Amino acid sequence: MRRVREVIVVEGRYDKNTLRQVVDAVVIETAGFGIFNDAQKQKLLRRMAEARGLIVLTDPDGAGFVIRNFIRSCVPPERLKQAYVPDIRGKEKRKAKPSREGKLGVEGMRAEILLEALRRAGASFEDEAAPQESGDITKAELYRLGLSGRENSAALRGALIRMLDLPEHLSADALLEIINATMSRDELIRRVSLLKEERR
Repeated sequence: MRRVREVIVVEGRYDKNTLRQVVDAVVIETAGFGIFNDAQKQKLLRRMAEARGLIVLTDPDGAGFVIRNFIRSCVPPERLKQAYVPDIRGKEKRKAKPSREGKLGVEGMRAEILLEALRRAGASFEDEAAPQESGDITKAELYRLGLSGRENSAALRGALIRMLDLPEHLSADALLEIINATMSRDELIRRVSLLKEERR
């Protein structure tokens, strides 16, 4: 079992149970939207972020992104990392029917998917060196490549999100965070070029 230095924030207890089978880490639940009115938990998240850093790992549906964005507003950005699981259609074993959007949540993900999501976010695995974030790709670069601010940029960005196996609700800013944590400028340019060729 991999040990992660940062505190990981998930939505509920089933997410926490699944994650604790994959990594040895402090895992805090938001109780879904309960975090919005829980000043003590918000204070705890800020304190844990200051001490160890936070990784937010919510479901890839709309509700998960609302919770993720709320946490982003509570915690200093330099103490926060974002981990994203891909959009996978299905339902969790314990549920009678799929969620409203028909996607698996964190609790339904396989161990290797959760580990890859944490790795992409820049998690500090204690048995290996922390990944180096390039941080050199800017919003201007996304614009230059046609991924934001242009006609059809949403379609191209969506194609890149699918290529990288990321959730569809990802904003341009969130995509930029992930790109800077996982690839070089040259790799991004190569992938975007491939997508543009496919679309011709």
